[in-house]
Amino acid sequence: MNKLTGKTVKVLPEVLSREVSGETVLLDLNSEIYFGLDDIGTRIWQLIQEHSDLDKVYDIMLEEYAVNAEQLEKDLNELTEKLAEAGLIEISDQ
Repeated sequence: MNKLTGKTVKVLPEVLSREVSGETVLLDLNSEIYFGLDDIGTRIWQLIQEHSDLDKVYDIMLEEYAVNAEQLEKDLNELTEKLAEAGLIEISDQ
């Protein structure tokens, strides 16, 4: 788990989220751009809001889903990078 270790995520205050039918829609109030998450992305979003520690998010996802550990790390990194690029979260070292 090289890329996640010691990383924290902060949801930015100008981001609103709404869960609809198991999926989540994010809205950046500054840019007025919507970002949609599927059911797995929604679970990651929920865990980020609860824990902010990416290692913790990774551990919980690994417990909850039958997924390869390397694939989970890759997917979690890709999603958090996309969210950061969209200006919805900040990723920092602990």
